[in-house]
Amino acid sequence: MLIGEIERNPTERLRVSTESFKGRDYIDLRIYYEANDGEWKPTKKGVTIAPEKTEDVIKLLEKAGKQLSGK
Repeated sequence: MLIGEIERNPTERLRVSTESFKGRDYIDLRIYYEANDGEWKPTKKGVTIAPEKTEDVIKLLEKAGKQLSGK
């Protein structure tokens, strides 16, 4: 299920979705590109995260954001 997306540039987007595979749920962060037919298609660029790791990833992203904004 698509949760949301962020435009990376006019032809690429980062999509966040929830997926199930072999009975397990996970969060998928994946780059999509706009194909010639105008449809958005997934690339191999992405990562899947187990739901129990979500808080750890959020904390690390916040830490990275604070470090960069402090420059």
